[in-house]
Order: sequence, then structure tokens, then C-alpha cells
Amino acid sequence: MKVNAGIITPKLKESKDFYANVLKYSVAFENEFYILMHAPDNTPAVAFLLPNHPTQQPVFQTAFQGTGMFFTIEVTDVDAEFKRIKSLGVPIAIELRDEPWGDRHFAVVDPNGVGIDIVTYKAP
Repeated sequence: MKVNAGIITPKLKESKDFYANVLKYSVAFENEFYILMHAPDNTPAVAFLLPNHPTQQPVFQTAFQGTGMFFTIEVTDVDAEFKRIKSLGVPIAIELRDEPWGDRHFAVVDPNGVGIDIVTYKAP
């Protein structure tokens, strides 16, 4: 079983640009109202859907309101990712830090308001 997270948003272009340019995702499928993007390891990861599209049922109509959701992206070298993403001028929501439970991480926010925690796990 695989999970794709989907965000209903009017910000298709901004979302595609952010995930491609900042997180190195690639487009697996795209049409005028839907984009499916793969993570760098080619696993399906996130989709974006225009709100109120006539092809979609009511449960897939309402746009995400920008709160109450986050993604965690595990990377091999969080320090290198922090440096790379910061060099792109992306605002950092949580500066690079170590947590007592073992995470070394930082966070950014996508164009839809989704917090993205970028982490390397270490033993506490």
C-alpha cells in the first residue's frame, strides 16, 4: 500500500515550482487541474488539485485552508540540505537544530501553508 498526500489548492504553479526547485521533486503526471509529483527516489509523494473543478466530487472540491498539516522529509545529510535550501532564499520557519529525542532538523513552509520538516534521525 502506498500513500499520496493531496492538497486542493488554486496555487498549482507555485506548488509545482516549490516542490521541483526547492525539494527536487519531479512531475509524474500533469494536466490543467492536477499535478502528481514524485520524490527524488521516484516514489509518489504529493499531488495538487484545483478546487471546485467540475470533474471532481464534492469531497475533492474545497481548497485546503493552510493550517493543521505537515510533511516530514527524511534526508541523509540535513546540514547539506539546510545550506542548499537557505542558499535558494527560501524562508526558514525553524532553524537547523538538534532535538533531545534525536532529530536534527529544520522546517520550511510550502506555498499552501504546509509545514515541511526536513530531518536526519540520530540516536538520542
